[in-house]
Amino acid sequence: MPKSKPALTSREVFARNLRRARRLKDITQESLALDAGVPRAYLSRVERGTINISIDNADALSRAIGVPLHDLVDPAKFAGFDEQ
Repeated sequence: MPKSKPALTSREVFARNLRRARRLKDITQESLALDAGVPRAYLSRVERGTINISIDNADALSRAIGVPLHDLVDPAKFAGFDEQ
């Protein structure tokens, strides 16, 4: 019987969904970071899931990208979109 993949953490779901939403909207990391008021290097770490993000920064990024915060933490959202 094949092993199932472990469930993603909330941080991993947020990272994946943010990256996919940004790519779907054809927005660069530089542009999103500028609009959200965070450094681009910080955004890169958020999208890779290597840093814990505060709720304030998560809200700033969701507003800047135009996607409700609850969609960015929903494991089912953006699940059908392939990573490039």
